Order: sequence, then structure tokens, then C-alpha cells
Amino acid sequence: MKTVLITGAGIGIGRATAHAFARAGWHVVVTDVLEDEGAAVAEAIAGAGGSAQFHALDVTDTAAAEAVVAAVEAAHGPLGAVVCNAGIAHRVPLDQLTDAKWDHTFEVDLKGMIRVIRPAVPGMRRAGGGAIVCLSSIMGTNYGWDQHVHYSAAKSGVVGLVRGLAVELARDGIRVNGVAPGYVRTAQALSREHSLGPEGLEAAAAFIPMGRVGEPEDIADVILFLCSDGARYLTGQTITVDGGLVVGRY
Repeated sequence: MKTVLITGAGIGIGRATAHAFARAGWHVVVTDVLEDEGAAVAEAIAGAGGSAQFHALDVTDTAAAEAVVAAVEAAHGPLGAVVCNAGIAHRVPLDQLTDAKWDHTFEVDLKGMIRVIRPAVPGMRRAGGGAIVCLSSIMGTNYGWDQHVHYSAAKSGVVGLVRGLAVELARDGIRVNGVAPGYVRTAQALSREHSLGPEGLEAAAAFIPMGRVGEPEDIADVILFLCSDGARYLTGQTITVDGGLVVGRY
């Protein structure tokens, strides 16, 4: 049984991804700073006959990330896949965007990825391969986002991270890809304080060619595909999953 480690797996896209991998027969390592939510996901997977465990993890803590990877490898061997999903998006106008607020977003949304990937790669190399998927956003690949310049910058950085790692790790059989979700029904998108809010999210459906906002499962299934043998010759790409928004909005 292959093992996948997913960050930010307690809610939203991370939770849906955990369930998708479990249904596909993977052992799922659920990690999140939200301990109750993360533990509940692992329990739900186990209750449905799947295999899962929960580790509390704050991706801004390098030592903690290394310890979680080491513990999982000691129990289950090298990771077959890593899904870097943990992220934050806080609305901060430019005149209030301090160095500390900028840095916090980058610590979670970009540096938080390398903290988990870096300790996982040696085991993948020894095993002869693996897959890594990093979550970007259309707000990092195609659009600017008012009062979220730090978020857009970090999510743009994810694209560069994916490209660089893909080239460096390709000869080791490790594939690295990204996913850039569009408007998806998550707690982040539903936040009136930091994002669209429920009304704004529903209004977005009017200008999405497929006529609806995304669900977490729509993204989870693409992540699972990228970690499967079906994507065996695909690396260094960031796949936009947005119901046609980017190509259809002029």
C-alpha cells in the first residue's frame, strides 16, 4: 500500500483529497494545524474501511515537518506522494501590509511546502520515484487579487517551485506538478472577511462557463490523477481547474 502525506487535510480541498486517496487504496497521512478537524478526517476514513492516521503539523515549523516525515517513514516506508495543500489567504490592504503579514503568508503558502518536500525526497529517491503536488491558485497564475498581493505573490511562487523541483528530481523518477483551483466552495472562499463570501461565490457561477463554482472533490480528483500512473509522463506543470473561467472570461 502506497502512502500519501497531505498538508491542510482537515478541511476543504485537503479533506476531499484525503478521502479520494483513501478510496483509491492509499494509506493517508492527514496533517493539519487544526487538530480536531484533522483527527476527524482520519477517523472517518478508517470508519469507512480505509487506512489513515493523523499528525498535527504547523507547516511553518521546520523541525515538526521533518519529524512527521521521519515518523511516517519509520512506520510505513518512503512516501509515495506528498500533497502540499496547506494555505492561508488574508485580505490585507497595501497600506496595512507589514513585513510580518507578508512573511506569514509566504511561510505558510510557499515555504511551508518545501519544509515537507525536502525531508520526503531522500526516501522517494531510495524508492525509485514518487509524486509531489503543490496547490497554487488562479490568483497566482492568471489574475491579480485586490488586497491580496501577498497571497498572489506566494501562489505565483508555487509555479516556480513546481518547475524547479520537476527538473531537479525528474531523473530520480519523482514527478512534481501543481494545481491552480478557480472558485471552489471552501471555508476560505466563503469567508466574507477574507474572500468572496457566500453571496459572492454564488454570483461567480454566472461568469464561469460551466455554470457553477467548483467543489473540493473537483480538485481532489485531479490531484489524485497527478499522483497516479496515468500521469506518468507529466511533470513540471500547473494544471488550472476552474470550470473554464480563465479561458472563458474576457
